Amino acid sequence: MFSNDIIASFNELETSLYNYICQNSDKVAYMRIRELAAETHVSTATILRFCRKLNCEGFSEFKVKLKMHLKENKKTMIKSSQQSIVEFFERTLKGDLEEKIKEAARLVTEADNVIFIGIGSSGILAEYGARYFSSLGKFSLYIKDPHFPIHSKLRNNSVTIALSVSGENHFTVTHLNQLKQKGSKIVSITNNKLSTVAKISDINISYYVTEEFFEGSNITTQVPVVYILESMAREIHKLNQ
Repeated sequence: MFSNDIIASFNELETSLYNYICQNSDKVAYMRIRELAAETHVSTATILRFCRKLNCEGFSEFKVKLKMHLKENKKTMIKSSQQSIVEFFERTLKGDLEEKIKEAARLVTEADNVIFIGIGSSGILAEYGARYFSSLGKFSLYIKDPHFPIHSKLRNNSVTIALSVSGENHFTVTHLNQLKQKGSKIVSITNNKLSTVAKISDINISYYVTEEFFEGSNITTQVPVVYILESMAREIHKLNQ
């Protein structure tokens, strides 16, 4: 609701008004303009100028937008871990997941080099995946910097394993596209087989759980990703034997 450009345009009185609204948004949504003026020690004219900077014709329209903003950011009920896992097994394991894992494992087994990429929680799991693969005999690297220099010998006959819940993260898409153009085969693990990351992959493994968000953060369970990574690593180890 308050963009950086709008906040930068506030004068001293408007900034104090902004701070009060942020700290008392539930209360402000139902106040009258004179009540807000008395609470913040500013004039009603200052409040109206403040509203116009937010593209509102008046205080009433501002309150409508504030209520909508509060509704969109209302805390949601977080599912139990058990519910998320059951959802994964019911939706995914009835399909061709195991065959996809074996297909990806065969591709990785034939590769000389394995590169993991991801960002945020997916980046943490990408680092875990690289370590787990290496522990089972398939040395792998986790690279989080898209500008990290990768020697042509490492790119030759390589497989990149990309992790992304949405499959639309700009960082991951850009990094993956760069590696694909340099000749690396792509295996992606996403929650959506129709995502951009999935579309540019040679093999996509999707796990289909309901995405969850809490206060703007993606808190979708990562248990399916751990299951897929460990299953793939064990399959690679079996093939190498």
